[in-house]
Amino acid sequence: MSAWLVWTIVAAACAGAEALTLTLVLGFVSVAAIAALIVAVIGGPVALQLVAFIAGSVGLIGVARPVAKAHLRTPAELKTGVAALVGGKALVLEQVDAHHGQVKIGGEIWTARAYVEDQVLEPGTSVDVVKIQGATALVYGTE
Repeated sequence: MSAWLVWTIVAAACAGAEALTLTLVLGFVSVAAIAALIVAVIGGPVALQLVAFIAGSVGLIGVARPVAKAHLRTPAELKTGVAALVGGKALVLEQVDAHHGQVKIGGEIWTARAYVEDQVLEPGTSVDVVKIQGATALVYGTE
């Protein structure tokens, strides 16, 4: 079996596995296998193909993966809209239960429901915003 065919199979298998796992590891190994494939196609010896594969894998996983992972997380200060409200605090203005209520979140008045159905939150209580569903805040009282 030709070396280029082996590298093609390795690259395809790693790319397919990355599509299933989304770990950012096998995708980089797949790219390194493509580098080894290019070396094989231009006639490089097997030792050079292995060097290209190993150096590519180590370089991409060790350097590019941490950078790529850092870009997957959105810092809280960059969140906008209702996503910025989740995890914040609210003040109960009107009794909140499983069916109705009002809270003040960051200066705005929102309709609210208790996140836990049997919880009843009295006016003046500080609560956590767990989720925003449409125009209704689902809140949880920790007291």
